[in-house]
Amino acid sequence: MAWSIYVRVLLGTFWGLVALAASLVAIANPYGNLWFSPLRHVIMDDNQRFQYPSVIRSGRYDSMVVGTSTARLLEPAELERRFGGRFANLALNSGTAWEQMRLTRLFAETIPRRGMLVLAIDHVWCDEEADVQRITRRGFPEWMFDADPWNDLAYMLNVRTVEIAGRRIGHALGLVRERWPHNGYEVFVPPESEYDLSRAREHIWGKGGVPRPLATSGEGLRAELASTPPQRFRFPALNWLDQLLEPGHGWQRIVILMPPTHVAGVPGPGHPARARELACKSAIWDIARRRGVPFVDFRIPSPITTQDSNYWDALHYRVPVATRIVNGLARALATGADDPAGDWVVRFMPSR
Repeated sequence: MAWSIYVRVLLGTFWGLVALAASLVAIANPYGNLWFSPLRHVIMDDNQRFQYPSVIRSGRYDSMVVGTSTARLLEPAELERRFGGRFANLALNSGTAWEQMRLTRLFAETIPRRGMLVLAIDHVWCDEEADVQRITRRGFPEWMFDADPWNDLAYMLNVRTVEIAGRRIGHALGLVRERWPHNGYEVFVPPESEYDLSRAREHIWGKGGVPRPLATSGEGLRAELASTPPQRFRFPALNWLDQLLEPGHGWQRIVILMPPTHVAGVPGPGHPARARELACKSAIWDIARRRGVPFVDFRIPSPITTQDSNYWDALHYRVPVATRIVNGLARALATGADDPAGDWVVRFMPSR
């Protein structure tokens, strides 16, 4: 008798906790995907892959930036000032080309009247294993990217979801702040007040911070690209890029942007990976010409990429550089010309 009471109490407690957790998740709507939640979505999780689908489906934005962390500092307010529209920055930390493609497709499937798409293309689109290694250890919620909201319920009751739901309730009570704004923009690098050039040089050049010989200039790179014979490399992600740019894509404007990586992070002349770098850029160039999409290249030796003080490490530039990129992109699209100072090269611009 005592044993049966013990089992009933144990089971009752267990199911009571499950019901409490389910109620917390249902009310808090931690991923913003539950249609019956009374709370408006607020980002309380640092895994963007689980948060951005609801940002897209909110309908607040008609334009987007997609890319990796090399595009995360492009501020929506600056883009809106230059190009109009309502921008969300949906760039992903360590985002793969496949994840970026899925976000872009979801946006296109969800938002009928779309403005501008900024495709920030970097090295992940040139990965020969892009079609095999589609996601990272962070996981990818494919169930959030389909049109069936009911199948989401099977993934909503777990420790991680309950934890984020608790944070969302804390935010509703004014106890904690949102993880980052709803438009996805976050200054993820340290504060400018903490910038240390000597430390940055160690991150850029390695131990000792000793610079290596620089790559060719932007104009030299143009000639090198033009003279590079075609070679057989595998770029599976560029098939997805080509498909995103097919006629009838529905965007008012698309631009391919190559963000500026410090020259220390780009294979220079004589490097074993140089031929692959040039072949991939040439392939992107060909897609842009064929699809009639502007292609503005900041991934060149330039006053931005050769100046150590513009970077935290070889990949991540400082906040003022992000503003410089947006302003430069606007000038490039307006003039169709290379930057006289050398910040960017216009690889392709459709005839006006």
